[in-house]
Amino acid sequence: MTSINIEDYDYELPRELIAQYPATKRTESRLMVVNRQTGTILHKKFADIVELLPSHGVLVLNETKVIPARLLCRKDTGGKVELLVVRKVDTHTADVLMKPKRGMNKGRKLTIGDVTAEVIDRQTVRFSVPVDDVIQSYGQIPLPPYIKRAPNEHDYERYQTVYARVPGSIAAPTAGLHFTKELLQKIEQKGIKIAKILLHVGIGTFTPIRTREVEKHRMHEEYFEISPSAANLINTYKPVIAVGTTTVRALESAAKKVANKWIVIPQKGYTDLFIYPGYNFKIVDMLVTNFHLPRTTLLLLVSAFAGRDLIMKAYNEAIKTRYRFYSYGDAMLIV
Repeated sequence: MTSINIEDYDYELPRELIAQYPATKRTESRLMVVNRQTGTILHKKFADIVELLPSHGVLVLNETKVIPARLLCRKDTGGKVELLVVRKVDTHTADVLMKPKRGMNKGRKLTIGDVTAEVIDRQTVRFSVPVDDVIQSYGQIPLPPYIKRAPNEHDYERYQTVYARVPGSIAAPTAGLHFTKELLQKIEQKGIKIAKILLHVGIGTFTPIRTREVEKHRMHEEYFEISPSAANLINTYKPVIAVGTTTVRALESAAKKVANKWIVIPQKGYTDLFIYPGYNFKIVDMLVTNFHLPRTTLLLLVSAFAGRDLIMKAYNEAIKTRYRFYSYGDAMLIV
């Protein structure tokens, strides 16, 4: 089998199309509708999604909540360093992403407010108080690096889905940012079931692919949960409409063939499932997603779902018609 070259999943994006702020209202985002059977592309508003979803389906949401995981610290030399808390190792210790990494040697002392931290190694620090307390007292909402501004008060609401419930993500499941409670109510009134699952977005979701051959990339593990009640809805109603790539990965990670039929098995655990073109989807029938960065696992996942050529055609169309890209940008519905 021929290997997949990451360079085939690159594209040029004018910088001004990277959304720096969310739409005024969540449902005012644009919605590109991509049909896998016909190859057609339609342009809608996100609020139109109610009419576009089949009434007998199940909409699956990821109810993870973004934690204020970004910490602005000072080195003992006075220089600034930014930590992104990726994972709690124990009560006082966390795995982090450091920026810059230079000079962050073992034993280096950092301060943030009244808290001190010691560098254990280049990806781990130990705080003088519990990690959860540091985050709650001093943490900022971790806006992605392509949003070239400091977070404001508005972001603490808008960089969360309206159904976010379980704290644990270091990035928002952004396809869900377009939904309001009123829109979800309309979807339910149409007869569409809503199932809520969990996947905490970690560095696995946005770690860049550094290998030329896609197959050599390894995903970091991310924690997910699917309850028996959610699994029952997903296994009973069709089509299964996944909101976001994180939802897709959780559902496909829990797939099992029983009596010649693929179903979702309720479970809690970690997944390092890497979905790229050639993958055979077992559970997901439709996908709501945002527009993703080039050369990323997210772009590969949507290309696996809809085909590389159709996705690249859709992205070119989105650029031509001035869609807004990435976390605070517009959405795509793949049917």
